Amino acid sequence: MSMWAPPRLLELAGQSLLRNEALAIAALEELPTELFPPLFTVAYAERRSKTLKAMVQSWPFACLPLGSLMKEWQPHQENFQAALNGLDVLLAQEVRPRRWKLQVLDLRKNAHRDFWTTWSGSRASVYSLMEPEATQPMKKKRRVDGCRMRGKQPLAPVEVLIDLCLKEGSRDKLLASLIEKVKQKKGLLHLCCKKLKIFSVPMQNIKMILKMVQLDSVQDLEVNCTWKLSTLGKFAPHLGQMGNLRRLLLSHIHMSSYTSLEQEEHCVSQFTSQFLSLHHLQELYLDSISFLKGPLIILFFPRSLKSPLETLSITNCLLSESDLTHLSQCPNISQLKDLGLSGVNLTCVSFEPLQVLLERTSTTLQDLDLDECGIMDSQFTAILPALSHCSQLTTFSFCGNPISMAMLENLLLHTIGLSKLRLPASQPLSPPHHCILPLDFVT
Repeated sequence: MSMWAPPRLLELAGQSLLRNEALAIAALEELPTELFPPLFTVAYAERRSKTLKAMVQSWPFACLPLGSLMKEWQPHQENFQAALNGLDVLLAQEVRPRRWKLQVLDLRKNAHRDFWTTWSGSRASVYSLMEPEATQPMKKKRRVDGCRMRGKQPLAPVEVLIDLCLKEGSRDKLLASLIEKVKQKKGLLHLCCKKLKIFSVPMQNIKMILKMVQLDSVQDLEVNCTWKLSTLGKFAPHLGQMGNLRRLLLSHIHMSSYTSLEQEEHCVSQFTSQFLSLHHLQELYLDSISFLKGPLIILFFPRSLKSPLETLSITNCLLSESDLTHLSQCPNISQLKDLGLSGVNLTCVSFEPLQVLLERTSTTLQDLDLDECGIMDSQFTAILPALSHCSQLTTFSFCGNPISMAMLENLLLHTIGLSKLRLPASQPLSPPHHCILPLDFVT
């Protein structure tokens, strides 16, 4: 039998105050700061749109983490519209209200999840949580201190933080309302997106939405589309504006059979030239990319890329020995921590380029994934010396490769000096001499 938890005094106070909504709104100007979160929670749960609208205008913190509240209580259109209307009234004023500190409306569902429950703890912990610097993923925050304002001051734009997932057929009324509001406010409302995922969506729809987004706020981009190479070229200008991008995933980009080599090189160059603006790129994932071959592969790693990559994953692609040679010579992969070539068939490929790549990353490489690559014993022998010098290696996965028991023993001898590499105690060590042994090394 579950125990019934009585409501806290703050909750009771909020419920009592909301019995007279007009009185609650009138009291906001003098309402103690610590009462705002519990009162806002009750107003949201009870769908008191007038109160929500008024509370947004008087919100006493730098950030309003509405997204985590919407996740807990469901994203009601009426409540969301009330919050937007509150912003609308706020931004229409020439002079900032006395208590107004709101700089960020955070609609991300997993951000500041503890904010709405922290009020049972110390007041200081909540204030520190909602400082402007703690809420911003961007390079610099335009900070305005309302307590030190004198006379009239232009209102700084309010930033709306959101994680976008664009899918064909999905009709997001909340996003549509937000886009419309951003259009109306013309610079007073900045739509910022830290994580952007794009699935099969018409390019005109993508352009329409991204036109409203501050693209320099994007840090994590996933493009999971069955796009033609020419479509990727059309997307290129948007990528070039994502100057703070740290993680990029491209999946299932294919080349039309009618594309000439010149057109192919032009489209790839058009896209990869945007990498010159990605000064903070750290992780690159390329999955099922049909045009990733020959000299084109090096275009993904321009010499002017300022920061070396930490993660490189090329999966389910057709790579030749020449491609691996180009890859091993790329200038910005000497400090890789994570290298993945899962699903790349290497059966008929010399492993000398991979050996060079392992040697170049021997002081930094931590995770190596060679699953389902068709690696034979003779090829494995070629990389053992380089592998034995990867001093930081903690995870080595090569499931689904036809490795013999003798080669496994040789591997153990070569890696015995790698103190961070661990072999699971449950790993069987007595298979037939030439069986296929799916083996994982994990921490």
